[in-house]
Amino acid sequence: MNKHQALTAWAAACAERVLFVFEEASPFDKRPREAVAAARSWIRGELKMTEARKFAFAAHAAAREVIDIQAIAAARSAGHAAATAHVPAHAKYAASYALKAVKDIEDEKEWQQKYFPDNH
Repeated sequence: MNKHQALTAWAAACAERVLFVFEEASPFDKRPREAVAAARSWIRGELKMTEARKFAFAAHAAAREVIDIQAIAAARSAGHAAATAHVPAHAKYAASYALKAVKDIEDEKEWQQKYFPDNH
């Protein structure tokens, strides 16, 4: 796995950890979960970057359709995870939105730092 793929995997893991927050607010909207799956499909070479971007845009659209601030952040985290397939810098936004989606920020930050690709 190259560095870009490793960052995408980390971003997807960050987003996946907080998907439940969005899904509690909007249980029938699968766009953020599909964005995380798209990021992983891109890593495996099953999806082109341009297709992964479409899933990113869809997750961000889902974020605009909920009211709860933490649910918005969870959907944006998923959108940035998929967008990391396009630009590696999106990984930091996936992580930052994941932090905004949870109540225990310190625990989440510790997990993110522990599993950041450069730490392995």
